[in-house]
Amino acid sequence: MNDAPNAPGTRGATESAPPQESPVAEPQPQQPRKQRGGRNLPAAIGVGLGLGAVIIASLFVVKVLFLAVVVAAVSVGSYELTSRLAERKGIHVAQLPLLLGGVAMLTTGYWIGPQGAAAALALTALALMIWRMKEAPENYLRDITAGVFTAFYVPFLATFVALMLAAHDGPQRIVLFLVVTICSDTGAYAVGYKFGRTKLAPTISPGKTREGLAGGIGLSMLAGALLMQWIIEDGHWWQGLVLGGCAALIATLGDLAESMIKRDLGIKDMGTLLPGHGGIMDRLDSLLPTAPVVWMLLAAFVGS
Repeated sequence: MNDAPNAPGTRGATESAPPQESPVAEPQPQQPRKQRGGRNLPAAIGVGLGLGAVIIASLFVVKVLFLAVVVAAVSVGSYELTSRLAERKGIHVAQLPLLLGGVAMLTTGYWIGPQGAAAALALTALALMIWRMKEAPENYLRDITAGVFTAFYVPFLATFVALMLAAHDGPQRIVLFLVVTICSDTGAYAVGYKFGRTKLAPTISPGKTREGLAGGIGLSMLAGALLMQWIIEDGHWWQGLVLGGCAALIATLGDLAESMIKRDLGIKDMGTLLPGHGGIMDRLDSLLPTAPVVWMLLAAFVGS
């Protein structure tokens, strides 16, 4: 049988096609490792060092200067939270009574004590209720509830920092409070990054793991034991272990609570004031709820 003629444009069955050169894959540029939360790490480190310098300088020069730093941070944080509530949910909180009430809580807490701070919180809530009466009654209860929540969450919890500062060894207590809280976050990040496998709260903060939580608790307990023994008068290392462990747990819960708020609002950060960090509230999320716990334990262990 004769072979059928080749179709136009095709090669015969016995004719081999010239070998095709396999394409050489061009080397792809190595992608940089994604930083935590998409943050600008160099900017975050620079801002963190700058904040640390401001805190240390004000804390050990004149204690009242540190109180002024706390008042400024709380005022900005309250503004960030209420601004996001207005933008995302249409909830309007009166800024002036909230600002004045926050200053009153912190200053009365420092010079008078817990009773003064509690009275200032009650008066702030009353002022928010009266101020809101100038507007239409629609959403009155919603706006007042948000205002009282903000007054409690930001300036009132920060008042416990002022209460620690008012003690005769106030700067040392503030250092202990800051270090154990920062160690909680640092230990959680380091251990979670290296060994994290089991999600802690995937629907709230997917990056947090149980292994990271254990690392944060461990580092915070170690820092608490060392600082309680070295810089707190009449303090003992075992008290620092208890304080550090409790601080790490509450700091994590506070971080998760703010993550819940931001997810409800549909935002990533509360603000943009601090490059690499977000807003002031994004730095206060773990500090605010930890402050009353550390104050209470220090008062129980060594007095207020």
